[in-house]
Amino acid sequence: MTHDVIVLGAGPAGVNAALAAAEAGLKVVLFDQQAQAGGQVWRAPLPGLHMPPSPELAAGDALRARLGGTAVDCRFGRTIWSVGGHFRVDAVGSAGNDSAQAPRLVAATGAHERIVPFPGWTLPGVIGLAAATVLLKSQAVLPGRRVVIAGCGPLLAAVAAGILKGGGSIAAIVDLAGPGDWLRRLPALATQPRLLARGAGWALKIGAARIPVHFRHGVRAAEGGEALERVRLAPVDASGAFVAGREITLEADALCVGHGLVPGAEIPRLFRVAQAFDRRRGGFVPELDGDGRTSLDGLYACGDGAGIRGVLVAEATGRLAGLACARDAGALSADAFARAAAAPRSAIAQARPFSDAMADSMALRPAQVAAIPEHTVVCRCEDITRGE
Repeated sequence: MTHDVIVLGAGPAGVNAALAAAEAGLKVVLFDQQAQAGGQVWRAPLPGLHMPPSPELAAGDALRARLGGTAVDCRFGRTIWSVGGHFRVDAVGSAGNDSAQAPRLVAATGAHERIVPFPGWTLPGVIGLAAATVLLKSQAVLPGRRVVIAGCGPLLAAVAAGILKGGGSIAAIVDLAGPGDWLRRLPALATQPRLLARGAGWALKIGAARIPVHFRHGVRAAEGGEALERVRLAPVDASGAFVAGREITLEADALCVGHGLVPGAEIPRLFRVAQAFDRRRGGFVPELDGDGRTSLDGLYACGDGAGIRGVLVAEATGRLAGLACARDAGALSADAFARAAAAPRSAIAQARPFSDAMADSMALRPAQVAAIPEHTVVCRCEDITRGE
């Protein structure tokens, strides 16, 4: 084997895992489907595209600069098609097939967004909140001329701020939560003043633009002929169930909607490691020790792929996983590991109140699935309805 560690995913968690392992003297290979490191949160713009300054772009550039100054074998633009026994990874890219094998594998595969189906969600013009951030961050493309933003969690405000920054028009923001839900989370959010200030800045921009915000509402249906034309809203209760009340119809050519995130835990699941269900963390997640080890020797998990906790925790858990690889490979003594692990462990503890509050805001509500009408398509690939 030519490498000591394979890291899958070059977001905040994966890059920090790769850096920590490489700094300890291990030979590391890092795979990612994108052309550059950064993941979803720090996604790099397309080459040659000038983007206005932003905290996310600055953080991503700093991460990419750190990675570029190391001996990590970066294999970007690769799609993984097989992860087999003895941690052999097979991938394909523009240059053809690629593979690597190592005694240790770190799964830092991030998360994908959840959209609870509703009538019309497959219409052209309906996209995910996270998909909207890809358009805005990497391509500076607006999702539509008149946009409705709906769902739950911090991406509502983030996407709205991005659209406003790009000169777009927003018909309304539709939040499953109520104002009281956000007020109750405020003490936890205040534990991270920098992030709270960024969110407050988004809220001020939304208020200054006089964008209507419909709290405790959800999307009843998206309507149109060949593409989206209207969005129907209805009030919901705390469980996510629709309740009696006045419906609202908004004219729009784009609907950005999202109901939280789901951990990309396919790799641990493939190896049948121990798992547990955690509603706040997004569903089934691998059971880990404090340093990212799964129940299978040599397999580690970190970041949102091990449970939704946000970028601060992703960075720290990534570093811990990389250090654990180095410790298990004999590259770090017990004392050296303990010293190096102290900072990321402290960062996780400090970030926990904020990350818990944000994860809770995105967690699936108890009645959301039950609220899907029988005739609604739930599997768009095979055109299967909930009733079927």
